[in-house]
Amino acid sequence: MDTKLIEELTLKLNHQKASLEKELASFAVEDKKVKGNWDAKRVNNEDSDMEEKADEVEEYDNLLSLEHSLELKLKNVNAALEKITRSTSSGQAAGSYGTCEKCGKQIETDRLQVAPEAQLCMNCNK
Repeated sequence: MDTKLIEELTLKLNHQKASLEKELASFAVEDKKVKGNWDAKRVNNEDSDMEEKADEVEEYDNLLSLEHSLELKLKNVNAALEKITRSTSSGQAAGSYGTCEKCGKQIETDRLQVAPEAQLCMNCNK
């Protein structure tokens, strides 16, 4: 993989990371004890009636699902950035970044440009 492509994909990954962290921070706080874990803020209004409390619980449940999804995306982005960093610090062009974790073949450039955090080639992702 050429250096220019790696730089382009690194930039995309860093933008994704910032965006995911910003979205998570809008409704959750980062857990200082567990790396990569976020905790959705729970609204607890004691003055609410039963219907409002039920709505608050439902909203919190929805936020937990969103939190989990965003955490997983962020984990994949961070893993891709780590692979790039490890390989560039060891002097390799791309190292394990861009290599399918299932079959070991190079992930298609088109796929990486759309999803730079991809871990599988298109064939293995079916």
